[in-house]
Amino acid sequence: MRQRRAAVMAIGDELVLGQRLDTNSQWISARLVERGVLVVEHVTIEDDADEIARALRRLSERVGVIVSTGGLGPTRDDLTRQALAHAMGEELVEDEQALGQIRAFFESRAMAMPEANRVQAYRPVSARVIPNEVGTAPGLAAQVGGARVWCLPGPPSEMRPMFDREVPGSISTDTEIATAQVQTIGWGESRVGEAIEDLMARGGEAVVGTTASRGIVAVRIRAIGEGCRDRVQELVREIRNRLGPIVFAVGDVSLQQACLDLLRQRRQRLCTVESCTGGMLGEMITQVPGSSAAYLGGWVTYANEMKMREVGVPEGVLADEGAVSSACARAMALGAVRRSGADWALSITGIAGPGGGSEAKPVGTVWIGRASHDGACQTRRFRFRGGREDIRAWSAISALAMLRLGLLGEEMDLLFEEERRDS
Repeated sequence: MRQRRAAVMAIGDELVLGQRLDTNSQWISARLVERGVLVVEHVTIEDDADEIARALRRLSERVGVIVSTGGLGPTRDDLTRQALAHAMGEELVEDEQALGQIRAFFESRAMAMPEANRVQAYRPVSARVIPNEVGTAPGLAAQVGGARVWCLPGPPSEMRPMFDREVPGSISTDTEIATAQVQTIGWGESRVGEAIEDLMARGGEAVVGTTASRGIVAVRIRAIGEGCRDRVQELVREIRNRLGPIVFAVGDVSLQQACLDLLRQRRQRLCTVESCTGGMLGEMITQVPGSSAAYLGGWVTYANEMKMREVGVPEGVLADEGAVSSACARAMALGAVRRSGADWALSITGIAGPGGGSEAKPVGTVWIGRASHDGACQTRRFRFRGGREDIRAWSAISALAMLRLGLLGEEMDLLFEEERRDS
């Protein structure tokens, strides 16, 4: 049973302090699940040999597989090999083959090996060195208590090929794990949870949970054992039936990808014109490979002069209504459609803060416009919460949600929406 359960450790002060984002644990967990190994714990731990050793011993009593990343470099704060030896109750010894590989790495670059790198050739007595074909930090494979342990370097370019080469083939399990993710936009997490509350009850054949991030609620499904794939697909169908039009994708598909897919299916094209988001919407769209097939481009009209000159916002609209208004969002979107020749245009204008708000238009007030080539236009006023980057991100995501509704011919309220106008 232990062999079917795993823990992933991310080692480094920079991770604990938030100076760097741990992407390794997510990647490793996904690969382990593909092998039928369920990850039950993630641990992020500082560069402290005693703490790392304690974590290894504790986890070895719970799981059969431990994969750690980081702490295998040549400097004084790289302490994973020492911690592993401590957890195993063994001494460190120099591995001649590893030392030769490290020297060869430097020689291939016409450099002498710094003496500091010699420590990377050390391993606990019974551990095995895993060659690093990309960098200087060999990995380590060992046994701590009842758990098999792999210690891998932190840089993904070194860690990933080492993991793929060493770990999957060493894990033997007949357990099958199936997962799926249903992506939604438009409802809050609590409302989604209410609609599928009975499916989220623990102790059944499958586990269903939700995760929310800036308006997007993902419904996660996991099942283990015989028939798990069929059970997961049954739940996907049931969840889609219950949630209806708020479901925009099944799987790891972004909202912008889903919108671009709809545009391509209809052979239509989009343009954008942004103020407070400063190009964030366009940047999100162009993260998708092949987005040029449906996205023409856009404008960043931060100043009023740009709004007038680039997309033809009338000076009177800005004087009478202000830049943060339905009239301005409407003029921006319609002007963008006319000048670009696109089928759809999205406009965003608002107050992202931290300053610039007023009693009538507080920070977080954003108007979003959606215009089509036939001259129809809808604008919606939102009041977003959070800091500047939260407001900007919510604005871009909500604009995409409006586009999706327009493409589908659907109408529904979106989160934080306060007013809607059609023309």
